[in-house]
Amino acid sequence: MKIPDNLLSSNASPEWMNKADNAWQLTAATLVGLQSVPGLVILYGSIVKKKWAVNSAFMALYAFAAVLVCWVGCCYQMSFGEKILPFLGRPNTAFGQAYLMRPAFSGNIPNATMIYFQFAFAAITLILIGGALLGRMNFLAWMLFVPLWVTLSYTICAFSIWCQEGWLYKMGIIDYSGGYVIHISSGVAGFTAAYWVGPRATKDRERFPPNNILLMLAGAGLLWMGWTGFNGGDPYNISLDASLAVLNTHICTAMSLLTWLLFDILFFGKPSVIGATQGMITGLVCITPAAGVVQSWAALLMGILSGSIPWFTMMVLHRQVRLLKQVDDTLAVFHTHAVAGCLGGILTGFFSDPKLCRIFYLGQDWQHYVGLVYGIQEGRANAGLKQMRVQLFGILFVVILNVTSTSIVCFLIKLILPLRLEEEELQIGDEAVHGELAYALWGEGERFEIESSNKNETTESEGLRHEWPSLGLKDSAQEIQPA
Repeated sequence: MKIPDNLLSSNASPEWMNKADNAWQLTAATLVGLQSVPGLVILYGSIVKKKWAVNSAFMALYAFAAVLVCWVGCCYQMSFGEKILPFLGRPNTAFGQAYLMRPAFSGNIPNATMIYFQFAFAAITLILIGGALLGRMNFLAWMLFVPLWVTLSYTICAFSIWCQEGWLYKMGIIDYSGGYVIHISSGVAGFTAAYWVGPRATKDRERFPPNNILLMLAGAGLLWMGWTGFNGGDPYNISLDASLAVLNTHICTAMSLLTWLLFDILFFGKPSVIGATQGMITGLVCITPAAGVVQSWAALLMGILSGSIPWFTMMVLHRQVRLLKQVDDTLAVFHTHAVAGCLGGILTGFFSDPKLCRIFYLGQDWQHYVGLVYGIQEGRANAGLKQMRVQLFGILFVVILNVTSTSIVCFLIKLILPLRLEEEELQIGDEAVHGELAYALWGEGERFEIESSNKNETTESEGLRHEWPSLGLKDSAQEIQPA
């Protein structure tokens, strides 16, 4: 398709395109992408039992690729395109070159850049959902789940909250960078899907140690640093707002990590590395809906709350609430994303500064974006209470949407494929699912090839003699590699 002459200048930089903004947006999008690949690929592959390392990492990698195809195929237009319903855009492809070269809705960058940036957010949402399903979901079922969920659930939430034609956007909800669209959604959807898929094998539920804590920290570090683009890219320009969002992100995250660490030391006597990682994640999640619309002192307070309230729900309430105990949420996505995301949404309504909202919502009716604290201070308590009601109503909508849509997706898949792996596959892990292993001691690779070729000659009882039967590992060798 020929590109209209008025869209491009002789040097391929139209007057409407801001080169600096476009460069930052591409960089921010890549930082968000690096959170998933390799960030969460590494984190998932190392935080699980050794026998699930390949499967867990590959679930993340597959979701990243599958979402991109769906995104340019129809999902971007359903999330940000022409409205057909108050909560949904018209399904349409985003392949056309003329469309890609036009200005995006922000007006300063092309659609191609915006599509790439928004894709990275959609992809990480699916990968976060996968964290609740590690160690037992049928990979073929996961291959169907990803495109169905991003089409039937994510697009509705994104359009409603982020698109200027969305009904919750018009109501005045504040979701700076995805506390609702990404984190509450992934936490609730992951928990719901975990309910329908069913639990891991009994042994895995009883003991599920990380196979490599150092690699887990490397993945967590990529996740943390990548959040610079996650929150810093949402003004769609290089601005004071973007700088503040980046600083607030790291303040809240650091404070949340330290708070979680302190609670672990006080109640369990030891500084847990895994606990600190969870505190880091809850801080990142909590600040996301508020990053550029709150002052840094508020970000510090949000860090204290995000390091304590999700800690309480995970370490105390989880053991007392029957439903939480029954559902096998592998990486506690419900606590780290749903609980922390809801907390962030509520605190956004409490702490949002109308002056900062004016910068972020430039050119729009910003006066109704008033946090309760500032509403009381300025004699507009009703405006602050209204903002809190909108934030709470948004949480209710996202929860209902994701419980419903995720259940429908799981039901549709179950008509075709089992959602959960067979018991024998659950006992063996990666070798049974993919025919591949993450770790092998020196010389074990050759033994693996020999035993794989003779697999049909062994009996089922011999095959299940050890956790890693095809490797033929002895007990002493197993002690070298953690389970």
